Amino acid sequence: MSIRSSASLPPPRRGEPLQRLLFGGVYGSVLASALVAALGHDGHPSDPGYDALWVALTAVASAASHGYAHAIAHRTDDAAAVTTSAVRSMLTEWPLVVAALPTVAALSGAYLHWWSEEAAVDAALLINLVALFGWGLWAARVAGRTWPASCRVGGVDAMVGLFIVFANVVVK
Repeated sequence: MSIRSSASLPPPRRGEPLQRLLFGGVYGSVLASALVAALGHDGHPSDPGYDALWVALTAVASAASHGYAHAIAHRTDDAAAVTTSAVRSMLTEWPLVVAALPTVAALSGAYLHWWSEEAAVDAALLINLVALFGWGLWAARVAGRTWPASCRVGGVDAMVGLFIVFANVVVK
């Protein structure tokens, strides 16, 4: 069993934490939008508590599987390092989970009878649409784009959210 020295590890990329934050934010917002849009009860009574838990667990599972896939893709000969890197990689996917929390919160509010589940779904889709615009705007500004160009990037990201909203209307 060998212990890898820090000299053998590649140097961390400077923008990587911000890239993970932006990636996780966009991915989590799209995932949460798709999940909440897919909620359907087919004649059964709605259960917003179950739905909130389903969205939260799916976000956690998605983050873990994405992190694990990164670790597998960068597999080394040292099994201990792979296990450590897999856990570390899965934990760095926290922005994806955090981005899904507004949807979980909206559904939890419906569970607490603060509003209907339909209102929670509409609110979650709107929140995620605005978040997608913000993630795109922020990413473009970080990349050095002008405000007008950044707004266009944010608009393109928001169009993904609009597509999900449109699909939700058509399917239901």
